[in-house]
Amino acid sequence: MDTLSYKTISLNRETAQKEWVVVDAADMVLGRMASKVAKLLRGKYKPSYTPHVDCGDNVIVINADKVQLTGLKWTDRVYLHVTGYPGGQRQLTPEQLMKKGSDKLVKKVVKGMLPKNKLGAKLLDNLYVYAGAEHPHTAQQPKVIDLNTLK
Repeated sequence: MDTLSYKTISLNRETAQKEWVVVDAADMVLGRMASKVAKLLRGKYKPSYTPHVDCGDNVIVINADKVQLTGLKWTDRVYLHVTGYPGGQRQLTPEQLMKKGSDKLVKKVVKGMLPKNKLGAKLLDNLYVYAGAEHPHTAQQPKVIDLNTLK
């Protein structure tokens, strides 16, 4: 057999077909919603998924202020970061992050589910989070996606 009857398609930046999608986060559990958003950002729901290329969609998350956490996670979960100075370890709870802005909480959770490299940083730029139901991306004609239908 000299030739293969099939060929693996490997996308690059020019051939990737990116779309704009809107996700409504109202009354959704934060972690479950964020994992599906991370998959949308990576492009894992597409048949032409390529691991080393930004082939995912641009995701707009609306109603981020109405996201839910189960149990006592609003006060008991702790997010750590280090300032770089001695004794500079700081901690925030989801409740404190939500007071700073609901977009900060959702972006932090989604960032933790993306690769920890240059590609992950680039993918995070494709995420737009808004507290209310309005967003300024109507010119891109985004399509509404129900995350409950995705696996």
